[in-house]
Amino acid sequence: MTDRALVVVRAGALTTVQDRGRPGHAHLGVPRSGALDGSAAALVNRLVGNPPEAALLETTVNGCAVRPRSTVTVAVGGAPCPVTVDGRPVAWGAPVRVPAGALLDIGTVSSGVRSYVGVSGGIAVDPVLGSRSTDLLSGLGPAPLAAGTVLPLGTPQRLHARVDVAPQPAPPTELVLRVTLGPRDDWFTPEALRTFTSRTYRVSLASNRIGLRTEGPALERSLPGELPSEGMVLGAVQVPPDGRPVVFLADHPTTGGYPVIAVVRPQDLPAAAQAAPGTPVRFTAMRTRQGC
Repeated sequence: MTDRALVVVRAGALTTVQDRGRPGHAHLGVPRSGALDGSAAALVNRLVGNPPEAALLETTVNGCAVRPRSTVTVAVGGAPCPVTVDGRPVAWGAPVRVPAGALLDIGTVSSGVRSYVGVSGGIAVDPVLGSRSTDLLSGLGPAPLAAGTVLPLGTPQRLHARVDVAPQPAPPTELVLRVTLGPRDDWFTPEALRTFTSRTYRVSLASNRIGLRTEGPALERSLPGELPSEGMVLGAVQVPPDGRPVVFLADHPTTGGYPVIAVVRPQDLPAAAQAAPGTPVRFTAMRTRQGC
């Protein structure tokens, strides 16, 4: 019987298994999780013939290296990076055949933060609450990869895409996040609201899968104290006591007591996943609330 699995040779700074996440469990305190750059993840799955919900690998900055036990088709997308098979350069952003036992190495990104590695058949670890995603906040799903980890693969269902290279958006040199103000914008002074929507912030080194943290002017409160804990959504812009906005990403807590000044439009969150530390960030207020 064919041994369909990947053996991790180099885990990199942080490599996790991700899919489209586990929505619908916030009332249990379980975040959505899933690939931070959903568009890039969907594209690499398509390139190798997987359905959109198939699990893949999300790497951080310096990639990873794996060795398949059987011949597979792979595609790497998201943040641009060098890709080699047994030391020979192969295409990024395109389907690549990797023979059994060969070393697939995903290198350090040239820009952006997170690369995605799709493998024909998908990563077939056991699902938890309907998802194979690693959740760094709650600890659900498989642990982040370590050298020697063996990842089972599913059976390919379709042929891979017939393309040379698939076009993908470049990581942002400036991150523009469109926001709807509220629900707690009234907790901030008028000057703080002007600062929030007119000044430039920068992505902090402290950013992670839980939240994109920013550096820049502090936002002054008009109301003292803290809120009782209330529900948090993907893209919520929470302002902790230091006054610097934090954009909640896929592994965010489901409740929180710091006021949420605004919510980022979902279409802008994939770019946030690729914004490297130091990238300028601007928040642009929409004229109407989402859904109106």
